[in-house]
Amino acid sequence: MATTNAAAPAPPSQLKLSTILAFACTSLPLSALTIAMSVYLPRHFASEIGISLLAVGSAFALVRMIDIPLDPLLGLAMDRTRTRFGRYRLWTVIGAPVLMLAIFMLFISPSGGVGGLIFWLLILYVGTSILHLSHAAWAATLAPRYNDRSRVFAIMTAVGVLGALLVLMMPFIVAALDMPESEGVPAMGWFVMILTPLAVWLVVGLTPEKISPDVPGQQKFQLKEYWRLIARPSMGRIVLADLCLSLGPGWMSALYLFYFTDSRGFTTGQASGLLAVYIVAGFAGAPLLGRLATKIGKHRAVMVATSGYAAALVVLPFLPKADIMIGAFQMFTAGFLAAGFQVLTRAMTADVADEVRLEQGKERSGLLYAITTLTSKISGAFAVFLTFTVLDRVGYNATDDAANSAEAVRGLEQAFLIGPIFFVALGGLCFIGYKLGEERHSEIRRELDERDALYDTAPVLETLASEPSIPTPLIEPRKG
Repeated sequence: MATTNAAAPAPPSQLKLSTILAFACTSLPLSALTIAMSVYLPRHFASEIGISLLAVGSAFALVRMIDIPLDPLLGLAMDRTRTRFGRYRLWTVIGAPVLMLAIFMLFISPSGGVGGLIFWLLILYVGTSILHLSHAAWAATLAPRYNDRSRVFAIMTAVGVLGALLVLMMPFIVAALDMPESEGVPAMGWFVMILTPLAVWLVVGLTPEKISPDVPGQQKFQLKEYWRLIARPSMGRIVLADLCLSLGPGWMSALYLFYFTDSRGFTTGQASGLLAVYIVAGFAGAPLLGRLATKIGKHRAVMVATSGYAAALVVLPFLPKADIMIGAFQMFTAGFLAAGFQVLTRAMTADVADEVRLEQGKERSGLLYAITTLTSKISGAFAVFLTFTVLDRVGYNATDDAANSAEAVRGLEQAFLIGPIFFVALGGLCFIGYKLGEERHSEIRRELDERDALYDTAPVLETLASEPSIPTPLIEPRKG
């Protein structure tokens, strides 16, 4: 008769900081690319390439809509992948060359007008989807404990801040070399292209990956179950909050340079410097808000961060114009708080993935992160489309050295402030009454660990330099 080991598996020790830092390297090119795409690339195509505001906004929106169905398919494919090389490690390697090709064609050698912009944006989003999904899902399995996840996702975000900061230096480097301002975006492209393979090599070579065991006999995933995942009380709140917390800052990013130059009186270089302050604040904001989450819970920490962020934007119009010191303080405050948004919602998604795996017996991390990635894509599409459409309607002219009327500038100001304040505040309100806290998650992990010990025979590939080890199941085979 089969017997089991009565003792529950010991919880894993806390991850080493060096391991987390190596794993977080994927965040370097991804965060750099996010800043370049959201802040500089749309403006570059409108101002330098000569495509109209409405056409640029429509292209970004169209590609996002086309790209949306891809993420669930990628997430499901990742969750079903089982190789001796790893699960999410393999997909990380696949995503890098796709991303690099698209970066070259968009940032360095753009061609084909609106049609070329749409095609290469689609390829770019495919590459970023693969890397984002594999990185987030891998993080969920790398850090299985409630508070460990806050720590891992916080460090991932802080490392991403470095990538964003480095790409923000490109316009200053271009200016220092006495090159035309139009060379700033191509310089960003070269930087991200070079950084991507280096970062991926560090991640796949130095980070362990454990493939969670599936419970035998479970039914294959059906499309209707995708909607059931979204409709789960905990996941539904995360999805809505993540949509709002992506749309608010994304809306602000699309209008940032226009607002800070034409309304606040800063030069383009000063505005880029203030944006750098906003990004640098994430070095402190991400880990400290992650630490706050270990004290009061992730959902409460989100509510604290969103309330402060909305308040920081409310006071912005009342601050003196063209004052670097005051502007830097305000941007640091907003950036500090914004750094916690995705840190906490992504860590909470990992908790939901454990809850789902306990119920269904299958890994669904990739699919769940595909859902949250969809919210970012939808918000990114609508942020550019809606804000650029509003600017076009109020008569704002985005071309260099254009003279805008006072009415057009007021329309710009209203568009910049109202959207982010509303959506960020709404994102925080989504977590009133949230139930999946530390206590409930600890119960889920205990049950998962006990069950995994019975079925866990998958190889563990510590690093590329190590041999996979086969865990011994804690159940004796039937004799005879």
